[in-house]
Amino acid sequence: MGKQGTRPDDLSEKYDLYGNMLFKLCMVILCNREDAEDVVQDTFAKYLQKRPKFHSEEHEKAWLIRVATNGSRDKRRGFFFRKTVSLEEIGEYAETTEQTEVLEQLMELPPNYKTVLYLHYIEGYKIREMSDILGMKENAVKVALYRGREKLKLQMREELIS
Repeated sequence: MGKQGTRPDDLSEKYDLYGNMLFKLCMVILCNREDAEDVVQDTFAKYLQKRPKFHSEEHEKAWLIRVATNGSRDKRRGFFFRKTVSLEEIGEYAETTEQTEVLEQLMELPPNYKTVLYLHYIEGYKIREMSDILGMKENAVKVALYRGREKLKLQMREELIS
């Protein structure tokens, strides 16, 4: 047992609970399976290393999302970053056909819109919750959602035309 009682089997439970969700988020941001796996693994390594105390399960989930999002952003800034995943590959991780289509559309968006749209449409977070998770002002989240939706609409129109 560690400082706050995190045992390896607790970590396994947390991975079972949040691993797929974090992986989908990282895939949407990074569009690269290996990088997404690395970021998720790093996220849980930080969880084990820091052993943070949480007020609730939602607080814990928010912490993991924030660490994974920051890790993904850092990975995108890296010198060797490349977008290499095929869009069909994301379907392996989606729970429904509709979710597959949404994830594919999100992967095509600029990085600054992917996270807020993913958290809102896939995970169901409200603006205030995303503001807390991402460390952004509520207005910045609203603007990112609005602009992301507009980009998404434009992207979908262009697909219909072609």
